[in-house]
Amino acid sequence: MDDLKLSTAVCGIDCFNCEFYYTNIDSFFENMSEDRKAGFASRGMTKDKLLCKGCRTSGCTMIAGKCETLECVKLKNLDFCFECSDFPCSKLQPLAEGAERYPHNLKVYNLITIKNKGLEKWASETAEIRARYFKGKFKIGAGPQR
Repeated sequence: MDDLKLSTAVCGIDCFNCEFYYTNIDSFFENMSEDRKAGFASRGMTKDKLLCKGCRTSGCTMIAGKCETLECVKLKNLDFCFECSDFPCSKLQPLAEGAERYPHNLKVYNLITIKNKGLEKWASETAEIRARYFKGKFKIGAGPQR
């Protein structure tokens, strides 16, 4: 399995853009404010505990226990959720809770983009997709605006 697929979750999350991904975590902690570092430390959230190599390799450090979506895809011997005859299923349903912090509501969009454009093309665009999601301005009928 190539590096790009290994660093992309079966549900379409771009692990390689996460601050806890092993190639990004040093920079994340170096650029963190002292107050935020203290907050992380007070909750026992050390760099070693948060460091993640992606769900396909070692399991996501943001999930306690097993990821049901990953287990489902493995059981069906697929690479991505969009390959499943049940796609999209309730495991990918958008949720308001945490949407301001986590990219979980991008899953279906990402999966359809991967299916239609391919993994490499999607990966080249996903940082901008994520930036528009978190920092864009909402415009009905036009999608997130920069």
